[in-house]
Amino acid sequence: MNAPVTTDLPVVVIGAGPAGLAAAAHLVDRGLTPLVLEAGPAAGAAVREWAHVRLFSTWGEVTDPAAEKLLAPTGWVKPDAATYPSGGDWAERYLQPLADVLGEKVRFGATVTGVSRAGRDRIVDADREEQPFVVHVAHADGREERLFARAVIDASGTWTTPSPAGGSGLPALGEKAASDRITYRVPDLKDPAVRARYAGRRTAVIGSGASAFTALAHLADLAKSDDGTGTKGVWVLRRGISGSTFGGGTADQLPARGALGLAAKAAVDEGHADAVTGFRTDAFERDTDGRLVLVGEDGRRLDPVDEVIVLTGLRPDLSFLSELRLGLDERLQAPTGLAPLIDPNQHSCGTVYPHGVNELSHPEKDVYLVGMKSYGRAPTFLAMTGYEQVRSVAAALAGDREAAERVELTLPETGVCGGAGLFDQPEAAEATGGGCCATPTTLQIGVGTPAQSGGC
Repeated sequence: MNAPVTTDLPVVVIGAGPAGLAAAAHLVDRGLTPLVLEAGPAAGAAVREWAHVRLFSTWGEVTDPAAEKLLAPTGWVKPDAATYPSGGDWAERYLQPLADVLGEKVRFGATVTGVSRAGRDRIVDADREEQPFVVHVAHADGREERLFARAVIDASGTWTTPSPAGGSGLPALGEKAASDRITYRVPDLKDPAVRARYAGRRTAVIGSGASAFTALAHLADLAKSDDGTGTKGVWVLRRGISGSTFGGGTADQLPARGALGLAAKAAVDEGHADAVTGFRTDAFERDTDGRLVLVGEDGRRLDPVDEVIVLTGLRPDLSFLSELRLGLDERLQAPTGLAPLIDPNQHSCGTVYPHGVNELSHPEKDVYLVGMKSYGRAPTFLAMTGYEQVRSVAAALAGDREAAERVELTLPETGVCGGAGLFDQPEAAEATGGGCCATPTTLQIGVGTPAQSGGC
């Protein structure tokens, strides 16, 4: 295998989602050649799987400046910056047009199965940085291909690897066997078939983030509709409930995100969902009617449910990067320079400091994890964070170190307090998290019990 000269090669970008396509736009703007490899059949393939979900960021916060510059000559018109797109809107009105203008620089149905240095596995030191990257690709038609690259930007995200229900990070006993009644996505209740699956049924929602809020709010809407009588949610949380559980509310500088938490709170307050706290799922069992019984690590058994929605987070697929020398935090699986900025065990009010090439670099030169994948297992990623990341990385690859290290982004305050790590000690999490909030009280929320408000 004779590897080509590195400087003549493209920068391979893995994933044609928001961060990947923005990376390509910035590379083009810098005079570099990108080659975007997307496993799905269209731009934003993962985004399209949650097309029914509305973003809590506005159009003004989810389009990239370099991408807009590339789109402008095509007659593309940016949607109203103050309005909120759905996932479907984002894919069809921005991501697909961007992929179209990039043309042959984007290949669909191309799954990256491995990345390494040409002729060098991860053990070999000799002349390592002088060798190009070799990228193995499996195409939708079964064909295999080997490509070479001067650099690799992995923007493949975390969508394909949801975390399981088990409280230990492993699937709960019986979780796989119960897969016919479990989903790891927010269901589209506008789809008649999906709606029928949940209408009038008792559904457990496991998780405490924005996706869980969305699912609870959707189930509450279904319960209030003519065809949803008897619909009931069971919100399963690994922690207790405190003032920060529902997010920043009206204090959130992303108003739609704050409203989402308030909608979840209303679902509980109005009796459409019961909250079960301090419950870490250990097993799924079936009753005599085939319904699922969740069993906790402490031996508690919940009343049977018909369906389970597991929204416990996502994690990166690192399997195809195993021959690269990555510097990853042992907890978050995020780059070691970035991990302290996003660690949910530590973070409280405020925002993640904008970051770029310095925080995203690895021992393996010229390989970068960006977008959602850069956060590893940490939550609360914003599209504009990814756009700043790829701007910085593209500048570094073009040799403009000054621009790469310059911060060109101001992030909104989250309005959310408290670290997420102390799942069974919410008060401790609040007390150690930072000084922007009043000390909240632990809430005992049940059917018809008014919940106190708290937070920043």
